[in-house]
Amino acid sequence: MADPASVVKVISDFRTEHGISCRFSCRALGVSESWFYKHRIRRPTRRELCRQHLIKAVKAAFDTSGGIYGSPKSWIRLVRQGWRVSVNTTAQIMAEFGLVARKAYRRRD
Repeated sequence: MADPASVVKVISDFRTEHGISCRFSCRALGVSESWFYKHRIRRPTRRELCRQHLIKAVKAAFDTSGGIYGSPKSWIRLVRQGWRVSVNTTAQIMAEFGLVARKAYRRRD
C-alpha cells in the first residue's frame, strides 16, 4: 500500500476537485471510510519522528565517511553521537536507502 498521507490526499482531492464522494473513492482505492477519517487528522507518532531523525543521522554518518563506512562503522559513529541503536537497525536503514559502502582500495608498494 502507498503512503497513507498520499492516499488521504488523493481521496480529498477527488472530493474537492471532481465532486466524487469519499465512499466511492475509498472503495476504489481499497480502504475503508473509517481508515480515511482516522488518517485524515493523524499526526506522526514520537517513534516515527525519532525514526526520521535516525535516518537523517545514518545518512549523515555515511556521507561524512565519503561512502566508505558500512553499517558497523556507521553504527559506532552513531553510538558516539549518543544514539541508542543496534547494528542491525543501522544496516536495515542503510539497505532501505541503498547506502552501500565502497571498498577502500589500498596501494601496494
